[in-house]
Amino acid sequence: MRAAAFTELIGPDGVSVIDRDDPEPGPGEAVVDVAACAINRHDLWILEGDSAMVDADDLPFVTGLDVAGTVREVGDGVSSVAPGDAVVLCPNETCGECRFCREGPENMCENFSLYHGGLAEAARVEADRLLPLPDGVDATTAAAIPTAYMTAFHMLRRADVGPGDLVFVPGATGGVGVATVQLADIIGARTVGTSSSESKLERVRELGLDHGIRSTDTDEIRERVAEIGTPDAVINHLGGEYTELGQHVMRRGGTMVICGRTAGGTSSIDVADFFLGHKRVVGSTMGTQDDLRRLVDLVAEGEFEPEIDETFPLEETADAFAAMRDRESVGKLVVEP
Repeated sequence: MRAAAFTELIGPDGVSVIDRDDPEPGPGEAVVDVAACAINRHDLWILEGDSAMVDADDLPFVTGLDVAGTVREVGDGVSSVAPGDAVVLCPNETCGECRFCREGPENMCENFSLYHGGLAEAARVEADRLLPLPDGVDATTAAAIPTAYMTAFHMLRRADVGPGDLVFVPGATGGVGVATVQLADIIGARTVGTSSSESKLERVRELGLDHGIRSTDTDEIRERVAEIGTPDAVINHLGGEYTELGQHVMRRGGTMVICGRTAGGTSSIDVADFFLGHKRVVGSTMGTQDDLRRLVDLVAEGEFEPEIDETFPLEETADAFAAMRDRESVGKLVVEP
């Protein structure tokens, strides 16, 4: 089979299409013929050599978390799926033994990791991580859901966002940002989002963004958010300087949830404002398999449609990563092997 592998950790030029042996399922496993696999910032960090997870000794490395397709074959002991089933993969990998695996939520597993291997014509996965696709949800749509929408959904829940709340979303045109806007709209919350591009903001307004701010200057953004209102929650997938910005704009007793570091791996916090304002800063990674199940059902019911900016054949996987690196897209980029 063919796979789009990282052969050098130098950015998009390090992607090559290679031949690999077809996978065979072991006990509890399934092999999925991959119809679609979305890419994520997590993958790009690996490709750029900015991840402790993968180094030169691991090359060639095939990434790809968000797998959707058709079950080809199952291993011994598998009864949850069968050959021919249309499925989407929950990319969580957990130990099943720690207190968080026992008591939940599973994404707090002490040994939490993520599946890699979806940027290929076939993928071997844990069968119990596969969810059936309802009628009307195709593989490309399904592949756009797991990482971005699971993450945003879980963050909104952790911030206890409800109808009428105002949610600040810095970087509203990326995968998690777009997902947050769409899911907040379903809840009945209002959103304030930022971007460096007015045309991108206009696209996200069409998806439910209530207030768009074209700026990357945190002082300007702070002033303009204050003119709109005082956010009840901040969904921060950027980190860096946007953490202190989020802290300052949100209301007394508000909650900021952080899931990423695109704008920087360290942040400053105004300690006095933090404790005098009774504010909360919460970390969050991915979501749970039940979160994914609920999101797939919402798509099937027509509540929302994941925003997909562009699809690419396997041979153009490098172009997909270049588009992500250059911030050309709004929403998800999906490879279709």
